[in-house]
Parts: sequence; C-alpha cells; structure tokens
Amino acid sequence: MSMSKRSDAITKGPAKAPARAMLRAAGYGDKDFDQPMVAVVNTWSTVTPCNMHLAELAEPVREGVRAGGATPIDFNTIVVSDGITMGGEGMRASLISREVIADSIELAVRGHSLDAAVILVGCDKTLPAAAMALARMDIPGVIFYGGTIMPGKCDGKDVSIQDVFEAVGAHAMGNMSDQELDTVERAACPGAGACGGQFTANTMAMALAFLGLAPIGAGDPPAVDGAKNVQGVRCGELVAKLAKEGKTARTFINETSLRNAATSVVASGGSTNAVLHLAAIAAEAGVEFSIDLFDELSRTTPVITNLKPGGRFLARDLYAAGGVRLFGQRLMEAAKIEDAPTVSGESLFEEFKKAEETNGQEVVHTVDNPFKATGGLRVLYGDVAPEGSVLKTAGYSDGAFTGRARVFDGEEAAFKAVTDHDIKEGDVVVIRYEGPRGGPGMREMLAVTAAVAGQGLAGKVALITDGRFSGASHGFVIGHVAPEAALGGPIGLIEEGDTISIDAEGRRIDANVDWEARRAAFKPRAQNRMGGVFDKYAKLVSTASKGAVTIQTFNE
Repeated sequence: MSMSKRSDAITKGPAKAPARAMLRAAGYGDKDFDQPMVAVVNTWSTVTPCNMHLAELAEPVREGVRAGGATPIDFNTIVVSDGITMGGEGMRASLISREVIADSIELAVRGHSLDAAVILVGCDKTLPAAAMALARMDIPGVIFYGGTIMPGKCDGKDVSIQDVFEAVGAHAMGNMSDQELDTVERAACPGAGACGGQFTANTMAMALAFLGLAPIGAGDPPAVDGAKNVQGVRCGELVAKLAKEGKTARTFINETSLRNAATSVVASGGSTNAVLHLAAIAAEAGVEFSIDLFDELSRTTPVITNLKPGGRFLARDLYAAGGVRLFGQRLMEAAKIEDAPTVSGESLFEEFKKAEETNGQEVVHTVDNPFKATGGLRVLYGDVAPEGSVLKTAGYSDGAFTGRARVFDGEEAAFKAVTDHDIKEGDVVVIRYEGPRGGPGMREMLAVTAAVAGQGLAGKVALITDGRFSGASHGFVIGHVAPEAALGGPIGLIEEGDTISIDAEGRRIDANVDWEARRAAFKPRAQNRMGGVFDKYAKLVSTASKGAVTIQTFNE
C-alpha cells in the first residue's frame, strides 16, 4: 500500500527494525505492516453482565478488520459498573473511569501510532469515553455497543435491574418480604448485556448512532442475539474502510450531529447523564455546546417511545419493534432532525429510510401522537443553580413543586432518612457535596430515588443534588446543580426547613433565603480527600455544566 499512514512511524525504514522485530514476535508480518493498523479496544470484564461477552464479540470485529484489508491489534481498558457500585463509596469511581478509559485509549493508540480504532463498549461510562477518545485524537474510528440485556421474568412479568432497586424501597416499607426481594434479585438479570431500559447505556448507544460515530443498527440487537456477531464483522469492515479513506471522528462531530444526538435523548425519554456526556464529547472535539440545548429541545420535542423508566418497554422491545432506524425515521419525517454523514458511509436519513416497522408494535409512537407531549428534561437556573441544573420529569408533572428543604451532606445520610421513613410527601430532599469535585466523582443517586419510588413517593417528593441521577431514576429529580457545594455554590448554603420552589416551565429553582447573610456566615467544608486518582480528578475536573471533563479543549 503506497498511502502514507500513522503506523509508518513504527513499521517503516531501517531505524524501525527493532519495533518491527518486536511486532514480528507478536505475530505480525510484512502484509500487516503494509495495511492500516487498527486498534481493537475492548472494555471486556467479568465483573458485570454489561461487558462480560465482549471478549467473544471482538473476534467477529477482528474478522471484519482483516476482511477490510487492515490489521487488528488488541487492547483492553477498564469498566466500573454503575449498577454494582451504586449506593456506595465505589460509585465515586464511575464518572472518573470515563476519563481514565478515554485517556487509556489515547495512550495505547497514540503510543503505538495506530491508524484507527474500533471500540467495544457496554456499561454506561464506556460509551461516552469511547467517543471522547476518538474526538480528542481525531482519528478514524467506530464505536460498537455490545447490546442490551434480555429482561428477567418474575411472576410472569418482564423485570430489569430498576425493579430490584425499587424492591429495596418496598422491602424497607415492609411491603415486600425477604423472600420476595430475593426472588426479584435472582430473576432480574438473566445474562449478558447492559441494563435493559432507556437508562444511560441504551440512551448513549442511541445518541452515538445519531452522532454518526456508531453504525445505525449495530447497537440494536441484544447482547445474546446471533445478529450481534454479524454487526461485529460490519463494524470491523467499516473501521478498515474509514482508515483507508482517512475519514476521522471530527468529520462526524459538529453542531448539527450533536443536536441530532440530543434530540434522540429527549425524544426517547433518555437519561440525564447524556447531558453531561454530550457536553464532554463536544469539549473534546472543540465544538461549542450549551446544555441549554436540552431545555430548548424538550419544549419542542415530544417523547415518542414508551420505554422504561418512564414507560413500559425495554430496549429488547425497541429492537423487536423496528429499532433505532424506526425511531429515527419518525423524527426524520417530522423534521425534528437534520441529515448528516455517519461512519456507515450512508447518511443518517439514508439509514433511517431503511426502517422496517413490526406490525402492531406499541413501543415507538409518532410525533403527532406521542407517548408524552414534551421531552422529559429541563435545564433550570435560579438562586440555587446559577450555572444550571438538569430536571428529569419523565412521567411526572412538568409544572411546579414547592416544599420544605431536607438537607443531607452526602448520599448515605439521605438514603438512611428515606429508609427510616423520615421523608414525607412535599419534602425537597437536598443531597450535596456529591459533585464532580466534592464527591469526588459525582455519584448517581439511584439508591435514594429507587427507595423513594418503592415507598410510593415518586413525584410526591423532589430531590436536588450536585451529584447525578441514574438513567433508571424517575420522579421529580434535579441533578448536576452547578456550581456544586464544594465550589461554594448556593446549594451548600441551604439549611433544613428552607422553602424551595421549583418552576419547570419558568426554568428556575429558588429558595427564600438571604443569600448574602448566609454566605457571610458560611464555613466551607474541607475537601473530601480519598487519595490517588480521586484527588487528582478533584483537582482537574471542570464543572458539570461543562461536561465534568479533565481536559479542556480550546479553539485557538
């Protein structure tokens, strides 16, 4: 091959004989050196069902890379499971892992001067991390999502991990026995695949397809579906083609594609975490991006999928109904998205025109006859959140909520209050010092929201935090409050018993306090020191409204 390529830096010329000698020992030869060298980056691990099948799924990807005339080179990186760490100290590692995954991909690829990358992803943070790494390096790349878990079966009903978290709340109320909780626990997760509703993993898989970095349809088949291997070969062939064409990640990441991705989140009732992750991907690509976009879209874009947590169905059902293509086709027909190029070589609209709707499906509605008239995300400002916060209203009132502040420094104290039945209808639960810096790591509060839901209080209690909420959280929940308490944000000045007013339509969250007097009397709390990477992250991390990234990309 005559084209010049990045990998020539390790494979060409007399001076590179030592590098070639080591590569030959690893099984590579002259033909491999002549072809584009493609990193097959895996997030495989045996710790979580989301990623446990990715080692096997890499083989069809490698086959596709070879068939496309390129050389696959394997690397592995880490995963931190949100579901397993939820509600504990380990959850602080989750968002931090996003940066570490992106950094490790960059180091492996740039360190070895590789020409392109195909990245296999599963659990929540691995998806945005893959996109952030490709955006940062601006190399040809494809993201391949390992797919959703199948539903568990309990008493003849489909169940997911969300049901287990909510069963904990019901058990604490005395509405579920030890045996019933055990039954739900054992039934919920039948095997490989990421959490089954329109939670963070499935939300981001859809968003990355709309962004153009993941081939439309590749992420759709469930993890255990035979079609997954076929899609693996396709992804391998595509990354080889992109490497030869020199089409890099930033070809696809721009204001239009980011808006399309955000639209997919809003219209699917997706996870608030997508707000954080799309902001981070934009920052890595050097594209201007404001989280206000989600608020604008939520006011003009209905929710057209009946998916959990706000609806009835799981990702497996979306696939059976017609998948992301059908969902995209509905948005295309209603002029809610714009056409844009994708890594498949076909444009977004060309891909969506291929949609096949299953007769009688109830998962995907039309824009004219939506599941919910407006999107489930609002970006609120006001006294409590001068830099913004994210309200998730999916399935609940979009209007207003006023109540008495119940203030907790950290998630554990709030969870104890809920399980002790100390939280009542009308309360506004404030959980602070859980932001990117203050946590550190911006934990998700699924244990709290699920316990609230399990007590029948979802939508009757508001929750506010400078941390995050899981994609499986539902109720009147507000996360990402910025500035966070650790940076002296107003959320740190709220006291027990203050009246807090939330106005979703007016985009405000306020409290009836004398802020100047409070600030004058305020004694900053010491930074939560955990050592190692946690302290390094706390020192480097940006505010949530900017994506909580640790590397700032500036356009000169």
